[in-house]
Amino acid sequence: MRRHSALLAFSVVALSTFAAVPTTVQAQSVLPNVITDAERPRVRAVEVTEPIEVDGWLTESVWRGQALGGFIQAEPREGDPATEETEVWVAYDGANLYIAAYLHDSQEPIVNDIRKDFGESTQDVFQVILDTFRDRRNGYVFLTNAEGARGDRQVANEGREINASWDAIWRVETQKVQDGWTLEMEIPFRALRFEPGSDAWGINFGRTLRRNNEASYWAPIPRAYTFNRLSLAGDLEGLPSTSPGRDLRVKPFVLGGTVRETGGTDFERQNEVGIDVKYRLTEGLTLDVTANPDFAQVEADQQRVNLTQFSQFFQEKREFFLENSGLFYVGDAARNLRIRLTPTPDEDLLLFHSRSIGISDDGRAVPIRAGTRVTGQAAGLVIGALWMRTDEFGGAPGNDYAVVRVRKNVLRGSDIGGIVLLRDAVGDESSYNRVFGGDAYIRFPGEIDWSTYVVGSESPAFDDGQYAWRTSINREGNFHHLKFGAMELGEGFTNDLGFFKRTGVRKWFADWGIRPRPESFRRFGVREIHPHITWNLYDDLDGRIRAKRLHSGVTFFLETGGNIQLAMDKSTERIDAPFTIDSRVDAIPVGRHDWESWVLSGSTNSSRVLSFNYRLTQGGLWTGQQKAFSGGFTFRPSYQFRTTMSVSHTDIDLKQPIAEFTKTFWTSRTNYSFNKDMFIDALVQFDPATNRLNSNVRFNLIHSPLSDLFVVWNEQRFETGEGIIPGRSLTVKFTKMFAF
Repeated sequence: MRRHSALLAFSVVALSTFAAVPTTVQAQSVLPNVITDAERPRVRAVEVTEPIEVDGWLTESVWRGQALGGFIQAEPREGDPATEETEVWVAYDGANLYIAAYLHDSQEPIVNDIRKDFGESTQDVFQVILDTFRDRRNGYVFLTNAEGARGDRQVANEGREINASWDAIWRVETQKVQDGWTLEMEIPFRALRFEPGSDAWGINFGRTLRRNNEASYWAPIPRAYTFNRLSLAGDLEGLPSTSPGRDLRVKPFVLGGTVRETGGTDFERQNEVGIDVKYRLTEGLTLDVTANPDFAQVEADQQRVNLTQFSQFFQEKREFFLENSGLFYVGDAARNLRIRLTPTPDEDLLLFHSRSIGISDDGRAVPIRAGTRVTGQAAGLVIGALWMRTDEFGGAPGNDYAVVRVRKNVLRGSDIGGIVLLRDAVGDESSYNRVFGGDAYIRFPGEIDWSTYVVGSESPAFDDGQYAWRTSINREGNFHHLKFGAMELGEGFTNDLGFFKRTGVRKWFADWGIRPRPESFRRFGVREIHPHITWNLYDDLDGRIRAKRLHSGVTFFLETGGNIQLAMDKSTERIDAPFTIDSRVDAIPVGRHDWESWVLSGSTNSSRVLSFNYRLTQGGLWTGQQKAFSGGFTFRPSYQFRTTMSVSHTDIDLKQPIAEFTKTFWTSRTNYSFNKDMFIDALVQFDPATNRLNSNVRFNLIHSPLSDLFVVWNEQRFETGEGIIPGRSLTVKFTKMFAF
């Protein structure tokens, strides 16, 4: 206890000291977090008078006009001019918006990936965001690197919702020149949604210079926020009076394959056909229809060590469910750290978790027969509606699933809304679940926001306690961050379309920290110090403690982009029923369990040829002690090849039950990009406790825009010497998109 108190005291003293004398560090924002329309930078699009050949060479006469420049740093030195000059031009014709850029650079640009929707944190990037409705909230992001890789996504509510699976048909080409690199983007108007006849959009441009870990923008943004902060974007004027068109896309697929279950003797053939249709209903609404969807190309889940009494949370990976998934999210906004793109859900209650549709509890695919989705804006409302029907599986009937989400934008950057989630068993009126409620997100002056929701549920298994609520206050600034709040789940709350850990519980939580940047630390390669404290307390509804966790630590963010953290965790859990953390040992007994542990974690510069990440844990665990290591390395000799080897290893010594054992998982990932449209990925996982070896190899060829050929190999074998026949499958899937 004295050791934890020492680290806690150090964190509090550090917080208090830096808060009391912020003049000794680069702490306060030198850029405004609110601007008026008169203060926005402006650019006027130029109509082209000659055909533009999108080849990356800036030879057309339109690119000889006055360029935009003057990019301003958000990182590392907010408010300073960017260390390298960037010139940007904007033009248009009757069908397309064109963007050209000259990214001057005194050194060779860093490129580490060329595949679609590449990882942008490890390389030099140029990006543009278009606020086509000019509502200062929502937009489309297009980005590329020096090798012309393509990335795109939708942004809603200034990054509270990210649709990274959104795909548009657009082109980009780049060229390397003596003092940097150049690019040309061609973005068809039909790929976007906007009001017909509108001649002005919101716009911003961003550049990442990875060797300096530098982010700079044309319309300046404080470092506390991300590129998605559209309320600070500039204006694009002089656009033509045009319409986005109807944008009808039809994408059928055919699939063939063969599969043998582990321990089986015969292969079974698989043959499937299906179709996806996307249609623009109005300028603001899009309809998606899918029939007999298949997700054979989705990467397998990565195995992880689980030492808790709860089921593990796995992120959604299926493309249909990922697209526009942010519209259905209810909860806090993400902390605006640049290292995290999407909101991190509160796993104590995620109201809509799409993995509950079409995936069984043991991870097997449940057949989905059909589904529809409507998303977008209409009558001043943001709308999301989803319906899916699953087939019978494992002796259980099929189900109809439905989600309806409506939100109304109010005030500056605020909104109110509601959500309804339904599950009905097909042919069984006694099996159903309903969840319904409302939420609000209010942004106050001074970087403060309030997020809250209240929902009720209906299920034949319960009569009372069918409710849940959550509320929190958050302040996110350059120097301070603070969040505190509470949530409660009634004893009878059920949600068959969500994810939650326990009911009959009330949670109190707080998260406090500061981010000083002492100039004296820069000589040691430290950009920012982050002393922080997080606290979670769980009571039952009678006020008795169920669990608590106090985390206090200090993180050092390095100039290279790496980080080091030293932390101490103090945990309490009250167990009402015994459970096992490993099938080889007896159950953890009921009662209250208290322990504390030290954690040392960090990562090195991920843009280097060789990079590392690590996490060391030592201390208590349940009724005994643990020593754990997780981490690995990534070897990236070129932007075409990358391999990662990682391990998660824990030695556990329990007093009740008396047991010593080890839990380990080995994971290997290898990726090779033949070019910007052809890739192969391999994931291999090994569990020494069961001698189980899982392999997942995926080949992907983008043979035409938004059209793919997938070849997927899966194998599961047990290296036990018992002669268990391996399970194997080979799947070939071909898709072709037709645009009208």
